[in-house]
Amino acid sequence: MIQAFGLTSNPRKELPPAVDDVSFEARAGCVTTLLGTPGAGKTAVLRLMLELQQGRGITYFRGRPLHRIAHPSREVGVLLGDVPGHPARTVRGQLRMLCAAAGVPVRRADEVLEVVGLVSLRDERLGTLSRGMDRRLGLACALLADPHTLVLDSLTEGLSARESHWLHGMLRAHATQGGTVLFTTTDPKEAARTADRIITLEQGRVVADQEAADFSRTRLRPRVAVRSPHATRLAALLTKEARTAHRSVEVVRESGNRLAVYGSTCADIGETAFRHGILVHQLADEVGDMASGGDPTHRGEEKAAEVTPEDAAVRHGAARLPELSAAHGSAEHGPGASTEVTPATCLPESDVPPGRSATAAGVSEPSDGPGPAASAPTRPRAAHPRSSDAALASDNPPPLPPPISVRSAPSPLRPLRYELRRAGGVGTGFLTGAAVLVSSALVAVLLARIGHTPQHRLLAAWPRELPLPPAALGAGLLGAIAFGDEFRHPALAVDRGTVPRRLGLLAAKLLVAGATGLLLAFLTVGCDAEVLYLVYGQELAKVPADWLALTASWIGLVIGCSWAGVLAAGIFRSTTAGLAAVVAVPVLMVPLVQKVLEGSSVRSAAGFSVRLRELLLAQWPFGGERYLAAGARVMAQPVGGALALSLTALLCAYLLTTLRSRVR
Repeated sequence: MIQAFGLTSNPRKELPPAVDDVSFEARAGCVTTLLGTPGAGKTAVLRLMLELQQGRGITYFRGRPLHRIAHPSREVGVLLGDVPGHPARTVRGQLRMLCAAAGVPVRRADEVLEVVGLVSLRDERLGTLSRGMDRRLGLACALLADPHTLVLDSLTEGLSARESHWLHGMLRAHATQGGTVLFTTTDPKEAARTADRIITLEQGRVVADQEAADFSRTRLRPRVAVRSPHATRLAALLTKEARTAHRSVEVVRESGNRLAVYGSTCADIGETAFRHGILVHQLADEVGDMASGGDPTHRGEEKAAEVTPEDAAVRHGAARLPELSAAHGSAEHGPGASTEVTPATCLPESDVPPGRSATAAGVSEPSDGPGPAASAPTRPRAAHPRSSDAALASDNPPPLPPPISVRSAPSPLRPLRYELRRAGGVGTGFLTGAAVLVSSALVAVLLARIGHTPQHRLLAAWPRELPLPPAALGAGLLGAIAFGDEFRHPALAVDRGTVPRRLGLLAAKLLVAGATGLLLAFLTVGCDAEVLYLVYGQELAKVPADWLALTASWIGLVIGCSWAGVLAAGIFRSTTAGLAAVVAVPVLMVPLVQKVLEGSSVRSAAGFSVRLRELLLAQWPFGGERYLAAGARVMAQPVGGALALSLTALLCAYLLTTLRSRVR
C-alpha cells in the first residue's frame, strides 16, 4: 500500500505551494484515483511521492520510503508522461534495455509485449507510435519488473473510449491480484467508473477522500435516463413544460432513442409521457458528470458526460453501481429505477501478502524473502496469453504477464549490460564512427598533398591548426552522448525518479566509452594508412620508429577525450556541455600546462628511464619497462598532463555531485 503524509512542495517565490499538506492512503487490492482539474497539483503530488521534486513530507511504499528500497523498479512501476526513451530505439530494444537495467531476464520483454498487444509492433521506432500504442508501451515498461505498486499520471488522456477501457481493465486486473494502483485523471466520470477510492484535489489540497459510491452520490450530477421510440417529441414537451413552469431542466439527446434529463425526476417525466400518450421503455435515475462536454439538442447548455450503471457496475468484480427497479410500478409512471450504490470492495489488507496473492484465482504462495526487492510475486502463472492482434482487436485485457519467480542477485555486470544495449540500440554511434573514419581519411589525404606534416600526425589526421584530431573528437562526442542521452531521454527515470548517480553506472559508461574510443583509434589509424598507401604509395604508410610512445600517446588521448565527455555530460547534464569540455582541454588546459612547464626550473627529469630501470632492479618480461617509460613520457607532455588534470577534476566534481544528491 501507499501512505503519503504531509506532502508539501516548496513555495514558488510569492506564490503558494503547488501542493499543500496532502495526506492519503492507497490500499493494496484497490484502484485509487487522484482527481482534479488541470493545475490542481496531481502531478506534483506524484513527483513528491517519487522523490522527483524537493519538498516536505514522506511517502511509504509498503512501509518504506523510496530511497530505502534497493531496487525501486521492482516495487513501484511508474509512468509519468510519454515513454522516456530515444525515439529511434525500437519497442523491443527499449524493453530489453530496461530489462538489463532492472536485472530481470531478457525474455520478460517478449512476455509483456504479448500482454499489452505490441508483438506486431516490436520492431517499430518509439517516435512512430501513436498515442494509444505509446500508452500501452508505457504500461509495459511499468509492468516489466513485476512491481507491487503502479503509479500512473494521466494514463488515458487523449485516448479513445475503447483504449481507455482496455487500460483500465489492465489496472483492475493488477489490483484484483493484490497490487496497488494509483493514477490521476481530470474526468470525474472516469474516476467514478473505474476507481475504488477517489481523492479530489483543488489548488493543491485534498478536499474529499471518498469511496467511489460516496463520490457518485455527493459529487456527481443526478439525472434521469429515458428511452422511448418518440424521444424527440418527448424532449420537446419536457423543454416546453420546463419553460412554462420556469424550472431549470436540461434535456440532452443521447444516441438512438435515449434522453438524459437533468433537473427533473422520474415521476415528473412519467406523468408528462402519460398525459401525451408517449410510450416509455426506460425511466431510471442515474449519475452524470460534474463537468460538461458535448452538444445538447434542446437547451443552450453543454451536454454532460455520462456514467451509466453498466459502466460503473462491473469494474472487474470490485465496486458496483447497480441499477435497481424503482417503486413506480403504476402504468401512468412507467418503469423506473433508483440509484442504490454499493461501496467499493477492496482486498482486505490482512488478505494481501507481501508477495501479492492471487485472490481472484484462490491461489496463494509464500514470498521468497522479507523485503519487496527480494519478494517474488505469487500471481498464478496464467495460461498462454492471447496474440497481439487478438489483444488489439478485443476490448478485454489479456492476462497479466507471469510473475518473475527468480530474483537475480545484484551483479556488477548489470550496468554493463544496460550500457551495451543502450549504446547499440540506436544508430548514433555507428553513424558517428563512420563520419569520423571518412573525415579522418580525407584530412590525411589533404595533409599528405600539402606536405610538411610529420608522419605520426599524418597517420592520425591531426593538423597543427586543429586542437584535436577527428578520432579524439568522435570519441569525446560518443562519451558525451553516453550520459547526455540519459538526461535527454531518461529511460532510467522510472528506477529512482532521476538518472541514478551510481558508481556502477559510471564505471560501465567509462568502460564502454573507453573501449569504443580505443576501437575508433585503431580503425582511424588503419584506415588512414590504407588510404595513404592507395593514393600515394608505400612511402607515406610506413610505421614511425618511435611507434611505442606514439601509440601510447594516441591511445591515451582518445580514451581520455571519451572519458572527459562522459564525466562532463554527467556533471552538467548535457551532451553539448560534455563535448565543450572535451574541446576545452586542448584549447584552455594545454596552454596553461605548457606555461607552467616552460617556466624556470632548477632541475630537470633527464635520465628518468635509466633510474627507473635501476629502481626496478630486474628486467620485466617482454620489455615491460619500456611501456612504463613510454607512459611516463606521455604524462610529461603538455597534452597528457592537461588531460590527466582535466579528468581528475571532472571525476572529483562528479563524485561531489553524487554525494550531494545522496545527502538530499
